[in-house]
Amino acid sequence: MTDKAPTYPDLLRSATERAVHLEMRDIYTVEGEQERITAWRAGHRWDRADRTSWWRPWLDLVVETAARGVVLRRGRIVSEPLSEYLRYSHSYAFTNVEAGEELRWLPRRRASDLALPGNDFWLVDHRLVLFNHFDGEGRPTGVEVSEDPDVVKLCSSAFEAVWERGVDHDAYQPS
Repeated sequence: MTDKAPTYPDLLRSATERAVHLEMRDIYTVEGEQERITAWRAGHRWDRADRTSWWRPWLDLVVETAARGVVLRRGRIVSEPLSEYLRYSHSYAFTNVEAGEELRWLPRRRASDLALPGNDFWLVDHRLVLFNHFDGEGRPTGVEVSEDPDVVKLCSSAFEAVWERGVDHDAYQPS
């Protein structure tokens, strides 16, 4: 494993077949997101019909990646009822789906018998895993990259198990 990691744009641009992302935390403290969370708390919701109001650079990258034929999937293991952060996240997750990413939600109680790695990760083309590390408050603290076949196999297997049990975003009703 190495701490030398590609940027997220480089990671997705390197994908030729698929890029999957497993998220397992109930809170993420993302720099620059506080203003949007405050607006959400006050009742603001993104309007599906007004794409320019919610489109952002990340979604351009998702569209670009999907247009090359790369399958993008995100699985989220979540505690229920959802944390405030995940309720906020669910409210705008349609933007990722509209950009070309598939998304499934798995209630944590349905994941108890799954073998899962200790950290969120991206897995690209069954060849490279990028682990995301966070502190206890959900702030990113770094990444770790592995191309070890055993680590790749663990993450691939974990993601597929979550994906198989997950509920499609359009059908998931947060509690």
